[in-house]
Amino acid sequence: MRGEVRMATGSLKNILATAVTRGVTEARARIFGHILNPTGQRSPHKLLRKKLIGEKVAEWYPHDIMKDDPLIMARREQERLSKLEMLKRRGKGPPKKGQGKQAAKRKKN
Repeated sequence: MRGEVRMATGSLKNILATAVTRGVTEARARIFGHILNPTGQRSPHKLLRKKLIGEKVAEWYPHDIMKDDPLIMARREQERLSKLEMLKRRGKGPPKKGQGKQAAKRKKN
């Protein structure tokens, strides 16, 4: 009978200890603003807690004035056209529409 009493008090102590531990954990979570996850399931809270970095990344790179300046864009276009003309004179330019590789493959079949 004494063994049963000891087991009863032991289990009572275990129940009390778990209740106290659970209460302390809940109080700590409330005080420090933590999320309580007793089951250990995956949660996106850790990711959502972080600051968003998109704006910082965008601020890091300077604004590209090349895209806004029409003189630079016109010069690039002129360079492209002159290079294309030089390639065409050597016979290395792009083929006319309907004369490329795909069109040649279609004609064979």
